Amino acid sequence: MKVLVGVSRIFVGVFFIISGLIKLNDPIGFAFKLEEYFGPTVLDLPFFMPYALGISIFVVVFEVLLGVFLIIGYKPKFTVWSLLLMILFFTFLTFYSAYFDKVKDCGCFGDAMKMTPWESFSKDVGLLALILIVFFGVKYIKPFFGKFATTVISLLSFIACLWFGYHVLMHLPSKDFRPYKIGDNITDNMIIPEDAPKAIQEFTWTFDVNGEKQTFVTDGSYPTVDGKYIGVEVDIIKEGYEAPIHDFSIERDGEDHTDAVLQKENVIVIVAYNLNKAEAKGLEAIKQATDAAYAKGYDVIGLTATGPEEVAEYKEAYGLNFDFYFCDETALKTIVRSNPGILKLKKATIVQKLHFNDIDELELPEVESKPEPIVEEKVLYYIDDVLSTKLQAEAIEAERIEAVNVIKDSLMLKEMNAIEADSIIKITLKK
Repeated sequence: MKVLVGVSRIFVGVFFIISGLIKLNDPIGFAFKLEEYFGPTVLDLPFFMPYALGISIFVVVFEVLLGVFLIIGYKPKFTVWSLLLMILFFTFLTFYSAYFDKVKDCGCFGDAMKMTPWESFSKDVGLLALILIVFFGVKYIKPFFGKFATTVISLLSFIACLWFGYHVLMHLPSKDFRPYKIGDNITDNMIIPEDAPKAIQEFTWTFDVNGEKQTFVTDGSYPTVDGKYIGVEVDIIKEGYEAPIHDFSIERDGEDHTDAVLQKENVIVIVAYNLNKAEAKGLEAIKQATDAAYAKGYDVIGLTATGPEEVAEYKEAYGLNFDFYFCDETALKTIVRSNPGILKLKKATIVQKLHFNDIDELELPEVESKPEPIVEEKVLYYIDDVLSTKLQAEAIEAERIEAVNVIKDSLMLKEMNAIEADSIIKITLKK
């Protein structure tokens, strides 16, 4: 029993230290995961959401310390009770997430290693078994060092955890495990290989056949049934390949600009997932950096999930002279753990990624500014519903015009059989 407790003690201690340090490397990412758990679709505990970051730091620091305490033998009864209560809570949480299919990744190892809900639950059950061995064999846990040395190691571990957590909060994670790390190419990480495994799905179709509900199972094809269709349920039997980046896009006014931006030679991207939550100090620093980038020949854009009206207010308040594009908030939170943060791209490759506190480290060697090619829009002119030329439209005296209507909506253009046109200008003359 003594040997079994000793082996379990070391394994559990090392596991908790590694797991805790990975999450402490990215406490903001773990806070986002906690917000997901606190959300209405999981535990529905919205009053905890504003404190997610504080809770995440407390949990991961406590996790690391419990691992250290267990290995060195500091306060064994307190340590094993704390470990047991923590693993019981997380075992319940992972089971709940897996059984009800609430959270796809528990965040146990941050972005370093993704685990399915059932894998997370199985891992916690294994840890629970080892912790129970340690719990019932607590009398065999003896300190490796004297009382003074054990206390000093515990205190230094606590201080080191707090310092490391503060450091990554004020800068960026020391180790970036996400597909937006420096050196990664965003375009390449969005590609799905042709030979990538496809998802295996099972479709359960429900039909009303002669007043009786009947179900038919297929792999996706619509069943040939002499009855009235009611509905279909889709079960994923096996997940298919998912590109490392699958939720990233750059949009504005309903148009996709992703490829156009990623093909640029030198572009500075300001990332602010929510301008209402952005640090004022950061926005002021961004203003200075983007002005300098423009002067050196760089293209500058912003990415946010904030609405256009609020964007206009922030641009005016901070004198920001670049355009913001829309991007999914979750994707922006993944890109950089800073609000705002800054990326330097060279044809979709991330050359630099910085927290706003490190904006002075942005490298801006002067580059040749390449003007955007001028693409002339194809415009159709109608005068009193008669197709006309631009010269005829421009020749009309202003006092003769009753109304001018500009149509750019693609659906309306399609309805008017003007698919190849970029816009239509309809001029209505006074009677």
